[in-house]
Amino acid sequence: MFLRVTFRRLLLIYAPFLLFIASCQRESQVDRATREGILLVGNSAEPKALDHQLVTGVIESKIITSLFEGLVADDPSRDDAATPGAAASWEHNEDMTGWVFHLQPEGKWSDGAPVTAHDFVFAFNRLLHPDFAGPYAEMLYFLEGAEAFNKGETTDFSQVGVKAVDNFTLQLKLREPVPYLPSLTRHYTWFPVPRHVVLRFGKMTDRFTKWSVLPNIVGNGPFKLTQWRFHDFTEVRRNPHYWNAANVGLNGIRFYPVENPYTETRAFLSGQLHTTYQLPSDLIRTVKKNDSEFLRQEPYVGTTFIRLNTTRPALSDPRVRQALSLTIDRGQICEHIMEGFIPATSLTPKMGSYEPEAKLRFDPERARKLLAEAGFPNGDGFLVFSMLISRPAARAGAEALQAMWLKHLNIRVNIQNMDWGSYVGAQQSLNFDMASAGWIGDYLDPTTFLNIWTPGNGNNNTGWSDPRYDSLLRAAALKADPAERIALFREAEGLLMDSQPILPVSHYTRNYLLRPEVKGWHPLLLDNHPWGTIRLER
Repeated sequence: MFLRVTFRRLLLIYAPFLLFIASCQRESQVDRATREGILLVGNSAEPKALDHQLVTGVIESKIITSLFEGLVADDPSRDDAATPGAAASWEHNEDMTGWVFHLQPEGKWSDGAPVTAHDFVFAFNRLLHPDFAGPYAEMLYFLEGAEAFNKGETTDFSQVGVKAVDNFTLQLKLREPVPYLPSLTRHYTWFPVPRHVVLRFGKMTDRFTKWSVLPNIVGNGPFKLTQWRFHDFTEVRRNPHYWNAANVGLNGIRFYPVENPYTETRAFLSGQLHTTYQLPSDLIRTVKKNDSEFLRQEPYVGTTFIRLNTTRPALSDPRVRQALSLTIDRGQICEHIMEGFIPATSLTPKMGSYEPEAKLRFDPERARKLLAEAGFPNGDGFLVFSMLISRPAARAGAEALQAMWLKHLNIRVNIQNMDWGSYVGAQQSLNFDMASAGWIGDYLDPTTFLNIWTPGNGNNNTGWSDPRYDSLLRAAALKADPAERIALFREAEGLLMDSQPILPVSHYTRNYLLRPEVKGWHPLLLDNHPWGTIRLER
């Protein structure tokens, strides 16, 4: 009797705890992370680096924008909004060639040191210095004298249009009117670097030093790096020194480098992620049917294309490049492989009032004639080239192109899969034949697509250049009249599409999965969601 009563009493006392334990056992990784305020993000691949002056990829930018902040911040719901970031306010002269930014008086690095205008000057000097060889230095060419300094034509950085008037006032002088400069400064190439930390681990121009790894890295963004477990996850936690820390909605973010999008989708549907980097096109219909509450399909300013190494035999001939382009059935690829994507008729997607001339078409007969004129009738004597891909999701599209070129031109192309770092490195060193690639706009202006293909641009990686193309872009940059500017852009893009160092395939639609617990996440053309404004609700 005594034992029976005691057992009942124990059940009454411990029942709530037993129920709590049982509920914890049923709690998914996402449920636990939501409770803890940690956002779980699929991020496709391992970042090449977190020194934002040494990278060019979207994958790295997702982590970098949690750690660092530019003069102007991204707005959570509007692509064209200019929200205070590291700068509290700014103004410009009448022709928009002179800008002054007033920094946040409470702006600090994550180690508590103040963020000053001198940090921005140091960052721009570092990125533009020829000895540093920053791959994205061209993004700063809008500054007066920046291009000449970067190319070694001048050696005095004081001649570049950036000046620290005092600790909290940054003055920029531009080579041309740039009305969209606030949007430009949201790109990570315009972010500051902590001068006091960089110089602790080497000279300004030293590459891949220990300043940007744990435990040394400091940033000025809403979060700070706390873990970087290679091929596992990268974790950031709230930065208490951030000037707007009181309004940051998350306690942290964990970025998972899940390269296989099918694995990523399974992880999401099994409760391991709040959002995915992408959703494979062939799973869209299934997700629409079974899990439609998670599916997001949104416009995205980007283009997929095949990058060609024009220094290779045969690929140096524009007739060969045109033949390859004319045998791409873009409609079939978008219908059956890249569902939701839009067949490309040129490189740049429609952007505001800019719409390029529709140059691309499917014409195998014309392609065969061009190939014969180039000396390869029916593909005879044509070398077997290799096409680089970096993600499993790219294989289906690459195989479709492989089949089309074999069918229509009797040309054989191999497919070579590489990890992200090797894939990027091979293109930067021109150690490739073809590469499946894509470009996402950095800001909402045609120059974000067209400036890439100029000589020396760190993202060109084709070996192609054309003085006429360059002169058209320079002329457009000096035009104040929007209609005249757009006409010159259309002419330049037409020239690029006639020469075809790249073969555009489709314009992006952003297909991904997002859990309803994630709040403050809105559709954005550039997909630059400011991490500090996102929150989780159970």
